[in-house]
Amino acid sequence: MGEKCLHNPVLLEEVLHFLNPAPGKIIIDATVGGGGHAEEIVRRICPGGTLIGMDRDSESLRIAHERLKGFQTTVKLVNKNFKDIKETMLDLGTGEVDGILFDLGISSIQLEAKERGFSIKHDGPLDMRMDRNQRLTAKDLVNKLSETELSSLIKEFGEERFNKRIAWRIVTERKKRPIENTTELAGIVSRSMPCGKRRQKIHPATRTFQALRIRVNSELIAIEEALNAVPDLLKPGGRVCVISFHSLEDRIVKNVLKKFKSQGVFRILTKKPVTAGVAELSQNPRARSSKLRAAAKI
Repeated sequence: MGEKCLHNPVLLEEVLHFLNPAPGKIIIDATVGGGGHAEEIVRRICPGGTLIGMDRDSESLRIAHERLKGFQTTVKLVNKNFKDIKETMLDLGTGEVDGILFDLGISSIQLEAKERGFSIKHDGPLDMRMDRNQRLTAKDLVNKLSETELSSLIKEFGEERFNKRIAWRIVTERKKRPIENTTELAGIVSRSMPCGKRRQKIHPATRTFQALRIRVNSELIAIEEALNAVPDLLKPGGRVCVISFHSLEDRIVKNVLKKFKSQGVFRILTKKPVTAGVAELSQNPRARSSKLRAAAKI
């Protein structure tokens, strides 16, 4: 599988519809990843347009650079967390833009890289850092947090009802030796579940892995900070599209857009979140939990 194929963008047609890229427009892809959405956006803003792609993951940016280098338009790729979107645009001197896209959560590129430690499917180190320059890893959390802290984390960020059982077993197992890899942790979480919960379509450790990843990368704080900066970055009529993958993300997106609507700043374009159709789901299972919300600046 080539690097380009690893990033199969979700809700692509829906994003293009609501973002409405056109020749000459300036678009920010605040989570450019491997460049799947960005490639199609760039096709539509030529000639004369500018795409600014942000990502905290330098490896993803390298892949995006290769994917986008052949286009005859301005593409600027920046190794920054999207929570710093306002400061980054000021540094670039971009001015107000026509559209901003956020594709939240983890990319397929990161999931498939076993050495990154994001996936339950692949055995790898308990890392989960989107920015590999930061120090905190999932291994640190799993082996250093108290049982109470682990339980709270798994409940708050994973919405896992068996959080206490999982935290107790993690602490029990790490007394024997440090928990260092994804397969080991997934097995510990699975054994924490009641027997009937171990045979579900979704792996029983999914919510625990989600919780650790969110905490390692401070994801929810970053989402709120970034979305609150959007009105100052958009031109009147400019649009923002946000794809979320779980209820914690979607709740933040919904509430921030609702706030700006009540202030007369935004017009909501999606009365309810847009989800993937049957055709997309058959080709891209990752789209199963995706939700798209969009708004336009008044």
